[in-house]
Amino acid sequence: MLFLLHRLTSVCMNGDPSTPYSRDLGDELRQVRERFTTFRARRIARMLGWDPGKVSNIEHGKVRATEIDIVQYLGRCGRSQEFITDFLNRYRSAFDLYFVQAPGRLGTLSMAESSAQKIFSYNLAVMPGLSQSEEYALSLYEARGVVPPDQIKVAVRARMERQAFLRSHDRPQCTYFIHENALRLRVGSPEVMEDQLMRLLFQSHILRVVSASSGPAGVFMASYTMWEYEKRSTVAFTDCEIAQVFVQDHAGVKGCKKIFERLDAVALSEAQSRAMVADLASRAREDHNRQLHLT
Repeated sequence: MLFLLHRLTSVCMNGDPSTPYSRDLGDELRQVRERFTTFRARRIARMLGWDPGKVSNIEHGKVRATEIDIVQYLGRCGRSQEFITDFLNRYRSAFDLYFVQAPGRLGTLSMAESSAQKIFSYNLAVMPGLSQSEEYALSLYEARGVVPPDQIKVAVRARMERQAFLRSHDRPQCTYFIHENALRLRVGSPEVMEDQLMRLLFQSHILRVVSASSGPAGVFMASYTMWEYEKRSTVAFTDCEIAQVFVQDHAGVKGCKKIFERLDAVALSEAQSRAMVADLASRAREDHNRQLHLT
């Protein structure tokens, strides 16, 4: 317990009230400026009569711009009234401490995880998205039937692209709590499962298996993720097939931390966890070899 609590440190907000969604929309403003104008941030600031720091803060999602600010900014970028109205409708939710959006919209999710210092996740039924192999993700999408067949390859590619930041030198420290059910659930062929389990073993992360023997104490019906930042508020996240929920409210984040503290108390140690995953990978390899022998 103390080991996890040491990592679940309180985060210095440093006066930054931003949310993943505000940073996502701020970055969208920057992209609009760079795509549709030749203006640098300082130039558009002069044109609008703003301090250069104001443009930077808005484009980084650190401050809430007024609707007049947004209209003036996007107007200088040559955007239509229809575009501005749509952006304003979205921007009104930018700093909400509870934010819900449809699944499949990955901008806010990618913004949250790629800038985190530490990531904690819990999964009951399937492997964590950031650890999934391409073949595992493909088999999962095909089996579930939620994503239209002609969009599955696009969804898989997006999932793989999300993982790119894990290869950087300053990647976040990831702690995956994975229920034994997820490890044993066969997704795709034995070969796919062996590859996925081996991927779990060799990725640079902390692996904690919640064994089935822990009973109801280790079962939470949703998946949970928590992102911690050096100078921003901690964000809790949960998702399912119909919605993504981002939580920055103090009580909500506190509740999520309690879930991870509980998981830390019941999960296997990292050495025990890796031993179990290695054993399951070996069994998947035996199943694969058996299939090859029969064919």
